[in-house]
Amino acid sequence: MNFPSDLRYTTSHEWARVEPDGLITVGITELAQDSLGELVYVELPAVGRQFQSGDSAAVVESTKAASDVYCPVAGEVAAINEDLGQNPQTVNESPYEKGWLYKMKPTQAASAAVAGLLDAEAYKAQAKSNPS
Repeated sequence: MNFPSDLRYTTSHEWARVEPDGLITVGITELAQDSLGELVYVELPAVGRQFQSGDSAAVVESTKAASDVYCPVAGEVAAINEDLGQNPQTVNESPYEKGWLYKMKPTQAASAAVAGLLDAEAYKAQAKSNPS
């Protein structure tokens, strides 16, 4: 399993990356996509929609199950990965790069918004003790 150190993580297996422009890119972890299996559908939030941290913001559906994707930070959806509509399996193939789900404009400074999330080592430890 890959746990990139430049990301922050949630206990529900989402990742967040602070971008140079202050937006936060959100996706699901390699562990999450691996446990779901091949994704066949991704339902993304509308651009402009507001979320609080912990809100269900998206849904990923695989041949096994559908799973909510929770928002790791409070803010407004600034962009979605439109390529996933035609190619949901991109999340399986590249969960940390091409398979991102959406970008958030956080309600507070990006660094403060992700401060409460897990770093790679903490997520790795949590994932080993509670993989689902």
